[in-house]
Amino acid sequence: MTQNVWILMLAQAFAMCAAPLVVFAGGLIGKQLATDSSFATLPVAMMVIGTAIAVYPAASIAGKYGRKLVFLGAMVIGFIAALIAVVSLQVASFSGFVIASILIGIVLACIQQFRFAAMESVHIDLMPIAASRLLLAGIIAAYLGPELVTIGQSLHEQTFTGAFYLLGGCFVVAFLLILFGYQNIAIKVIEDEGSPRSFSELLTSPGILLAMGSASVGFAVMSFIMTATPISMYELNHYSLEETKWVIQSHIMAMFIPSLFSGWLVKKLGFISMMWAGLAIYAACLLVAYWDQALVHYWSALVLLGLGWNLLFVSGTALLPQMHQANETHRVQGLNDLMVFSAQAIAALGSGVLLILLGWQGLVLIALPIMAVLVLLLLNWRRLQ
Repeated sequence: MTQNVWILMLAQAFAMCAAPLVVFAGGLIGKQLATDSSFATLPVAMMVIGTAIAVYPAASIAGKYGRKLVFLGAMVIGFIAALIAVVSLQVASFSGFVIASILIGIVLACIQQFRFAAMESVHIDLMPIAASRLLLAGIIAAYLGPELVTIGQSLHEQTFTGAFYLLGGCFVVAFLLILFGYQNIAIKVIEDEGSPRSFSELLTSPGILLAMGSASVGFAVMSFIMTATPISMYELNHYSLEETKWVIQSHIMAMFIPSLFSGWLVKKLGFISMMWAGLAIYAACLLVAYWDQALVHYWSALVLLGLGWNLLFVSGTALLPQMHQANETHRVQGLNDLMVFSAQAIAALGSGVLLILLGWQGLVLIALPIMAVLVLLLLNWRRLQ
């Protein structure tokens, strides 16, 4: 692995703390500040929407000016977002916190390019491993993000304010790592590979659709259930804040710890096998979640949810570069992330409302037709081979 991969992994470990922090605290802050409890998960949903809106512009800017500029700018935006969150909490402004969440979503859109930057820094045979190494940063973020709430309570009397002060510091550390450690990598374009395909042509390519579908379904199901979990546990079933934090931390750990071996598994067993395995783990997650709402069932379901997500996301991410031409790189990457995070945004946005309307078990059942989309794409791929 090159220096770029390690620098990006370290920077992502600090910057990605924003995601688990907002996932853990966003719904609870929303419940406190929103006038209508059905909008409690809006900050989390708007974070994902911010990501969906920003992914394609971020990829386009990176293609024109280089990834380093995008990464540094994102850390500055993240620092500003953390300060806005602090002020919003101090003045009890729900709209202000939602704006901060959108800005954090924009930062996360840029962070999603870290994995592509890492893959561009290694030989094609090592791309799945490079992608999975970047996800290892999530192990640190999974623990540190929610833990910022506990640490931050020594800095400020309000429950969540200190956490966002600390988050601002995380963005500063990530900025310095990228500034002094990351080097842009020029994409090698093959002269005789032909003109870049149109968007319609790209979206009718079975390989590109399968790669995008794996990551999109993985994110949609994960976000749908994860976003509702803190509200279901803490507000509706009256588990403690510590118990809720433990489940969310365990889930995010389970999302990233498999990266120690999932890249190797994809390389050895193939993309298709790992996608089916991810779907099977998701099916087990839904069964456990539907069965009961005991603490152990919440924990088991969310751990399985993280494992399934990792296999689907790593498989789709590593497959994507093999399905397009070099001169289509930024276009395909932007389109991929637009689809992935649009699916996640829709899932997160509907999660809180459907939890209130249908209950936890009804919410779990809604995930089944989302998974069916990837089943159809896999069957179509097998038919064409």
